[in-house]
Amino acid sequence: MSKIKIVCKDQTLLPAYETAGAAGMDLKAGIETSVTIKPGQRVLIPTGIHIEIPEGMEGQVRGRSGLAVKHGIGLVNGVGTIDSDYRGEIKVPLINWGQEDFTINRGDRIAQLIFCRYEKIAWESVDLLNQSFRGTGGFGHTGK
Repeated sequence: MSKIKIVCKDQTLLPAYETAGAAGMDLKAGIETSVTIKPGQRVLIPTGIHIEIPEGMEGQVRGRSGLAVKHGIGLVNGVGTIDSDYRGEIKVPLINWGQEDFTINRGDRIAQLIFCRYEKIAWESVDLLNQSFRGTGGFGHTGK
């Protein structure tokens, strides 16, 4: 298990795994007063945390399926990336895709945080790529 440094002045906002098999930690709203998101509206919700991710890892901020299915609440950018050199407060860009207002209160679980390793690459310019079974078949090429 990797360790990641965190600054979290309010321990009730500390991200946590909700179950033993959870891949993502829940991020909580670090707001002082409730925020209501109207249908179609975008808001940036602070979490009250700052983290130091080791080089070679990224933090991925993802939506919560329950909020999406029950209320139409998702992330504006689908999945957000937190780079290893970012030290600012983690904020979550939410959008209300639903038809009703949705209110967020301090401490509400608003997103998930997953840590992934990545590899940096260097481009190797060539004239041809190796052939594959799929070849240049694009969208829908492999069937339903």
